[in-house]
Amino acid sequence: MTTTQPSRRTTEQDQSGAAVGVTVAAAIFMIMIGVFHAIQGVVALVNDKFYVVGAKYTFEFDVTAWGWVHVVLGVIAAFAGFALFQGATWARAVAVLMAAVSIIANFMWIPYYPLWSMTIIAFDAFVIWAVTAHPRALADAPR
Repeated sequence: MTTTQPSRRTTEQDQSGAAVGVTVAAAIFMIMIGVFHAIQGVVALVNDKFYVVGAKYTFEFDVTAWGWVHVVLGVIAAFAGFALFQGATWARAVAVLMAAVSIIANFMWIPYYPLWSMTIIAFDAFVIWAVTAHPRALADAPR
């Protein structure tokens, strides 16, 4: 009875499959983050009394201006998420940049919607990790 050891090629393919899966998850998260930002922005534009600031916070901005910031961030983030599916290298760079900007924007948005802001920050951190941990995973994946 002989036992066969998995070849190095099989292991690399398994890792590649995991890398592709994580990158696809990052793309999906980027699209979700973009849609969430856009919805949050539209709500701020339509009804600027919806978001109420509780305690005094270091960063206080006009809710309507924040609405436009969130709409623009949302559109760019969703676009980057769709481009990640194509395996574009520039999309990875834009995704990391947009996730970082989203983290900063949501940090400043905490007094208006704290739990949601923290949730989006966690999604953004995952996107940054997923896109940078597996470079070119979708670009090199067999089609």
